[in-house]
Amino acid sequence: MTNLTAPRFTDADAAREHLEALRWPQGPVCPRCGSVDAKRLPDQRGKPSKRHPEGAVRKGVIQCNGCRQQFTVTVGTVFEDSKVPLNKWLLANHLMVASKKGISAHQLHRMLGVTYKTAWFMAHRIREAMTSTDDTPMGGNGGDVEVDETYIGRVPGASRTPIHNMNKVISLVDRTTGRATSVVFTGHFTADTVGAILNDRVATDTRLLTDEARFYKLPGKAFTGGHETVNHRVGEYVRKGDRAIHTNTIEGFFGIFKRGMRGIYQHCGSQHLQRYLAEFDFRYSNRVALGINDEQRADLSLKGIAGKRLTYRRIGAVAA
Repeated sequence: MTNLTAPRFTDADAAREHLEALRWPQGPVCPRCGSVDAKRLPDQRGKPSKRHPEGAVRKGVIQCNGCRQQFTVTVGTVFEDSKVPLNKWLLANHLMVASKKGISAHQLHRMLGVTYKTAWFMAHRIREAMTSTDDTPMGGNGGDVEVDETYIGRVPGASRTPIHNMNKVISLVDRTTGRATSVVFTGHFTADTVGAILNDRVATDTRLLTDEARFYKLPGKAFTGGHETVNHRVGEYVRKGDRAIHTNTIEGFFGIFKRGMRGIYQHCGSQHLQRYLAEFDFRYSNRVALGINDEQRADLSLKGIAGKRLTYRRIGAVAA
């Protein structure tokens, strides 16, 4: 169990040292030229300002001996240029990865002592850090990958029947590794559109497991591990055997996702849905059942902050 009064959550210097140890286990690396030849500088005092008449003090400044540029551990990350103390960033990150169904920006605002706007922006930056960069195909070697689709929220301006007014999501779970990945789906579910996602994200020597939906049938033929289905319409949910045929794993993932979206976040604009899905994918793919505790999960998220700059303008000014 993680102690939320640990120094890295209460002291900015301890938070910086923790982040440096995660990002640079072999020593500082210049984010501009990639050089490892660098030296630490003494605390730097900035220019006087109304808020800091004597000039704000910058700690943890490092100078690259290659390109001669100065940098800190937050340069080139989602934390760059933030006025929020680094220890609050680490606490927000821990609260988000440790909350199975998520934690709202209002709750972060109250717990961290920042404005709601700041908390909302922080949460989206942390979700960006959680976004997986692993594009290796799921399954393979005859392993099982479950696939299913769901509907959630409402598409702005939609005027068709209720189900067509909702955002479409397709998710995949690898039974062997426990890895989950989800995609916001635009357009209609067809054999061609669903097949494109499956071909891109699932190894061909995989056993595909789906429900009876027609748009899985043609793409399923491409998988040499086979394509097995269960027919929910007639009450079939499991076919037992040495390797049971079901989609209960992906249904369980959707259960967590929907309880979080309806009970914690309550509303999510379509433009932000993919980032929320990345949050649920990350927690599910790095859960306790796979031997990863809250502290380890928080460090994995922090390792994903590099190269993912996210500005408020890019996110959009409409809170979700």
